[in-house]
Amino acid sequence: MNTIQFTKVRFVFIGISILLLAGGLAGTLVQGGFNLGVDFQAGLSLRVAVDSSSATIESVRDAVASVDGSQVQTVGQPEDRQFVVRVRDAGTIDSFSSVMSERVLSALSSEFGIGSVEELENTYVGPRFSQDLTRNTVLLTVLALTLIVAYIWFRFQLGYAMASITALVHDVAFMLVLIGTFQIEVSTATIAAILTIIGYSLNDTIVIFDRIRENERLLRDRGIETIINASITQSLSRTLITSITTLLAVTAIYIFATGTVQLFALNLIVGVIVGTYSSIFVASPVLLGWKRTARSRRSRRDAERRGAPTIASESGDTGSSESSTKAELSAQEADRIREELRKKKAGGAGRSSSRAKRKKSK
Repeated sequence: MNTIQFTKVRFVFIGISILLLAGGLAGTLVQGGFNLGVDFQAGLSLRVAVDSSSATIESVRDAVASVDGSQVQTVGQPEDRQFVVRVRDAGTIDSFSSVMSERVLSALSSEFGIGSVEELENTYVGPRFSQDLTRNTVLLTVLALTLIVAYIWFRFQLGYAMASITALVHDVAFMLVLIGTFQIEVSTATIAAILTIIGYSLNDTIVIFDRIRENERLLRDRGIETIINASITQSLSRTLITSITTLLAVTAIYIFATGTVQLFALNLIVGVIVGTYSSIFVASPVLLGWKRTARSRRSRRDAERRGAPTIASESGDTGSSESSTKAELSAQEADRIREELRKKKAGGAGRSSSRAKRKKSK
């Protein structure tokens, strides 16, 4: 099998990732931040069905425009004419849930006619609950990433752990800026999708890392860059097959589902693509840089310990650096052995002449 030189273009893909993340961050800021759902921001969520042929999302938005902090979203099939109206609670109105429910229903009835609006679901989240949910979400995400680092550090090495966490942070950041740029609602389903993608991306990364660790023993005479490229190439078919089959299932959910489940599936589609990309073009290059730096430091320490000049190559494969260092150390060892043999011969000749003198004197 021909080895694909993935690491040769690593800087190109890292640059693409940086540009996309920067553009997504700018898009999120321009949009005014994230579109937080009622789960993360105190307020009312009212699901209604409007029995009117003129009921569209634009007309519903116009009808509730007089209600401050209102947002409208379509639910289900267009012919069902079901909508979710969310109203944020600024904490200035007593009995917010009942007051705002009456205002929204009254505004819709005035627009589409009395009796044409049916309340299907009414959910209110208080300020304390939304704050607790936000804090717990952040803590759980940080805890999950910390435990992942600890496990990979124990299972592999610190370099593998740092490369994995870099890829995971990349995936989470990419999903967040995409959600912010397109103003996809951030709900508990979004958090569930992010945690799911963390696990999926980590699985892809560990498969490649396990192959790298195995090839480090089988291809010990090769450089680390060659080993990483060979490992990715060997794992590529498995990675692509897994990602494609997962995408087929998740895309089917996105097409046939509605509401929160559809948004969950959309987040998973983005996450699967980004997770597969980061396992190859983010985690592996970070591991390559970490191992090159570690080997360079180890070579310098060994050279300083033996009093030899430091030999390290910053470009190309590190195999030439290691070979040069080993050759120099072997030459030093040979000189030391020859010196010891010369001393032993000199000592033996001295003892022989002393014994000859003692025999003559007798």
